[in-house]
Amino acid sequence: MTFRYAVSSRLWSIAATLFKPQDIVTRKMTENGILHPDRVLTLDTMNPNVKRVEYAVRGPIVQRAVKIEKELKEGAKKPFTEVIRANIGDCHAMGQRPITFLRQVLALCTYPELLEDNKFPEDVKSRARRILQACGGGSIGAYSTSQGIELVRQDVARYIERRDGIPSNPDNIYLSSGASDAISTMLKLLVSGEGPTRTGVMISIPQYPLYSAALADLGAVQINYYLDEGNNWSMDVSELRRALAEAKKHCIPRAICVINPGNPTGQVQSRQCIEDVIRFAAEENLFLMADEVYQDNIYAEGCKFNSFKKVLFEMGPKYSNKVELASFHSTSKCYMGECGFRGGYMELINLDPDVKVQLTKMVSVRLCPPVAGQALLDLVMTPPQPDEPSYPLYKTERTAVLDALAEKAQMTEEIFNKVPGIHCNPVQGAMYAFPRIELPQKAIEAAKETGQAPDMFYCMQLLEEMGVCLVPGSGFGQREGTFHFRMTILPPTEKLKVVLDKVKEFHLKFLEQYS
Repeated sequence: MTFRYAVSSRLWSIAATLFKPQDIVTRKMTENGILHPDRVLTLDTMNPNVKRVEYAVRGPIVQRAVKIEKELKEGAKKPFTEVIRANIGDCHAMGQRPITFLRQVLALCTYPELLEDNKFPEDVKSRARRILQACGGGSIGAYSTSQGIELVRQDVARYIERRDGIPSNPDNIYLSSGASDAISTMLKLLVSGEGPTRTGVMISIPQYPLYSAALADLGAVQINYYLDEGNNWSMDVSELRRALAEAKKHCIPRAICVINPGNPTGQVQSRQCIEDVIRFAAEENLFLMADEVYQDNIYAEGCKFNSFKKVLFEMGPKYSNKVELASFHSTSKCYMGECGFRGGYMELINLDPDVKVQLTKMVSVRLCPPVAGQALLDLVMTPPQPDEPSYPLYKTERTAVLDALAEKAQMTEEIFNKVPGIHCNPVQGAMYAFPRIELPQKAIEAAKETGQAPDMFYCMQLLEEMGVCLVPGSGFGQREGTFHFRMTILPPTEKLKVVLDKVKEFHLKFLEQYS
């Protein structure tokens, strides 16, 4: 027995003689003799809602991909030399180049001494000075107001007015740490009640897992409505009514969420569809949440982005004075792809003034969104104009990014649809394909034996054999008996061709193995 162990044991004996057993905090002895109190926070005592949270985009298959990458670095022999991450819409990680104008202005904002450097165009310098003058102490290292820098909110409002032809009030703009933060904030405001009075929120299936994760965390009721895969993932009002009627039996539906352009499904909803959803929300008295972060990512001929706000106001006062709407945008997608800066905003329409006070109070607890992200958002809202020196390069870079994505969207659809057992709807917008895969019954049974969803079983084998990381459709939700995976179209064209070839080779081998 070591001296430390002996002293610890002796102290415990003394304590036991001085106090009744029930008055002593139970302690555990570790192997080295150090005394520790029982942990307060355990799986049994932690918030049970957190344990129900799942986020497939960074789930088990991605964790396995990280381990494989480490194994490759350590010299392990694999049938491939690298893991290709096609699982997430992380533009720059996939090789997309930053837009020069955005990075130049941010560089000057971060290190103002560069304002004296003659290598930077004058419009870049003037933008940096304008942003810095709006920051506390002339520094983006200072806190901003909780709602966001006033100058940036004004520029967001002007951007929305140019886009929609509808007035926008800067006081209704809340800047955020990406769109995800604003979406979670609004859901938090909406959720209340217990048992049969608990708030229900309608979300599309397939859906972006942020929504199911946030609702699980809040203990809200997730109301699934299915997109129509046979009609290019469009929304169907009859399906909305079916889902709502079933949900009313066990919760109080209060909101409907729409992602347009779609993630993970890549569709662009028609104007008629948007009108139908707005009428449905008005008739059923539902708060409408419009996730519009891919609004510049439109590729298919004949498709056009229509904001929910624009359509709402063009439908007239019967709807524009009634429907409560929160719409969201971000600097993480489109042509910018600046995921790490965490810039975003939401605009609120017809929000109760008293609720707005509570919202402002709630966001103030977080102090403020990242100021560098706010600065970036301002530049996205106020890009270079044709008479400014940065415009030609900006236009060239922006066009190149969006044209390349359009080319890759078409290529992905065409190649997948040539593979037996894979069907891919047109990738009209956003950054993903969500093809349906036909799996043999033997494969489904083999997956069941491993305790995995069939498409997880498929994607995990694809990762192990080909080094391609995709996300199974089960992580996004899908109709019973159907199987899918989500794949980003972000990798450079040549690498994307490699991914598509690897998926094709694996799929044919998989079908042969389990047929």
